[in-house]
Amino acid sequence: MEAQALDLLLRWLHFFAGIVWIGHNYTTLVQRPSYQPLVAADLTDASSPRFMMLLAREHGIFRWASVVTWGTGVLMLWQRGWIADAMTLTGYHAVIGLGMWIGTVMMLNVWLVLWPHQKKVLGFVAAPVEERLRASRVTFLSARVNTMLSIPLLFFMASAQHGGFLYG
Repeated sequence: MEAQALDLLLRWLHFFAGIVWIGHNYTTLVQRPSYQPLVAADLTDASSPRFMMLLAREHGIFRWASVVTWGTGVLMLWQRGWIADAMTLTGYHAVIGLGMWIGTVMMLNVWLVLWPHQKKVLGFVAAPVEERLRASRVTFLSARVNTMLSIPLLFFMASAQHGGFLYG
């Protein structure tokens, strides 16, 4: 019974954290369907309403949701004994493995591309205004990459359990 309770907990954590993480990307896509470049005044005037809005947004929740989503997914694969086949894209578990690798790329994109640039935009890391403006474009594109990658990710996750016959 303990294994079933752990599985249920992992599933719900994975599901909830995934909604928070990917939901943030979809919300951004709907709110800002195209890139709206910042201007130097948005970054140099600390009282700028636009800059204050950027600072007020919660950036930590979606970053850590990516870690929780990825970690619980890997734990579920390990708990079931599927991790090796998923990682090596072997047999029936190759489908969920593709989803796992896409999720890994997405999480690395958040932590190694988006967040370092976002820290410059928000002024958490000192950078010239020109670099901060460039970084704002990088964060926009990085977020869009994750939004687009989430589509095949969700497809492979769902089809691993509901449509695996397609890959038989």
